[in-house]
Amino acid sequence: MDQFVPAPLFGGDVIHWWTPTNVTLWMAIAVLSIAALFVLGTRGRAVVPTRTQSVAELMYGFIYKMVEDVAGKDAVKFFPYIFTLFLFILFANFLALIPMSFSTTSHLAVTGVMALAVFLTVIIVGFVKHGVGFLKLFWLTSAPPVMRPVLAVLEFILFFARPVSHSVRLFGAIMAGHAVVKVFAGFAQITAAAPLAIVGVTAIYGLEMLVAGIQAYVFTILTCVYLKDALHPHH
Repeated sequence: MDQFVPAPLFGGDVIHWWTPTNVTLWMAIAVLSIAALFVLGTRGRAVVPTRTQSVAELMYGFIYKMVEDVAGKDAVKFFPYIFTLFLFILFANFLALIPMSFSTTSHLAVTGVMALAVFLTVIIVGFVKHGVGFLKLFWLTSAPPVMRPVLAVLEFILFFARPVSHSVRLFGAIMAGHAVVKVFAGFAQITAAAPLAIVGVTAIYGLEMLVAGIQAYVFTILTCVYLKDALHPHH
């Protein structure tokens, strides 16, 4: 699956940590696209917004309300961080649908770093705000007393599995979709199967457009849910 292989931009076979690759290129394009939308697209700040300004304002309001509704009003201070995550994932997912582009979110290294950052943020915020009281997150007071130690162990394991599930969900959905498109595109080279393959590619591409938005939403809302646990560690 050559479409998922990182490659140096300027030739060579060896990739060092400083080597510009197709991964860094498309991550940079995603960042520049976000800047173009929110800096250039809203520079007029018109009372009657342009189409570009309307799109920017709708996304801003949508994520702001999500943070406030899911994590609470005291989580609004984390809105810039959560909004940045949403925008990067959304733009990276949609840019990956451009023919001959590269899907950065189909790499576990990218999604893993974002998930780990969320995980560490939750732990740091939880202990800074509540101290050892943050450990109440693992103690289910609503359960029978005899079951609480067992459930506490399970909650602890599930808590530390969060960055794995958080990152693999996004990485797996994007990689699987692009792989299926690649398979159908390969069948299009066979004359007899070409019509069905083209229909299949079109259908899967449409589904991938939906998945691109849904996965950005899912990653963001899970971030809000985890942040709520840090701010309000009780059941």
